[in-house]
Amino acid sequence: MAVFGLSIVAACGFGAPGSAEADQSKASIATPANPPTTQAHPVAKDAVAAVVIDDKDLESVLGQEIYGGNGEDMGRIVDILVDHKANVRAAIIDFGGFLGVGTRKIAVDWHALRFDQDRATTSLIRDQVRVAPEYKEGEPIVILGPGSFAPPHAKAPPQLKPEASPPVK
Repeated sequence: MAVFGLSIVAACGFGAPGSAEADQSKASIATPANPPTTQAHPVAKDAVAAVVIDDKDLESVLGQEIYGGNGEDMGRIVDILVDHKANVRAAIIDFGGFLGVGTRKIAVDWHALRFDQDRATTSLIRDQVRVAPEYKEGEPIVILGPGSFAPPHAKAPPQLKPEASPPVK
């Protein structure tokens, strides 16, 4: 664009070649008097924040096999249940059966699952999952998992301080 502007100046006869005006025009185009400063681009009001994460740091859990604490195959994750506050509550696993025949969907508490780099595990054993009620969409959900089903952000009850014992005489 600077070259285009320079040729217009020369073609219109402003500052004949070799004149002070022409030399000044060339100089101002080649090296601007006020070099641009580095500025952050203004953020549009409709802009959405975004984060770039290396794909090696994340992995999908859908379809991932779950193993019990004793190494038994417990099934695979087929769905995730999230409450209205966006807290992950349970994973739905396809449990039992053979080659996809006779499987049942069981809701397992999200906090009962542990995800390592190479596998997902639970402390539940096969017999506990086998007797759990089946998950059916549109029906009340029984979530199998640890003994405490407190909401993730619930405060723990205040700890009572032991009463001071009277001094021994």
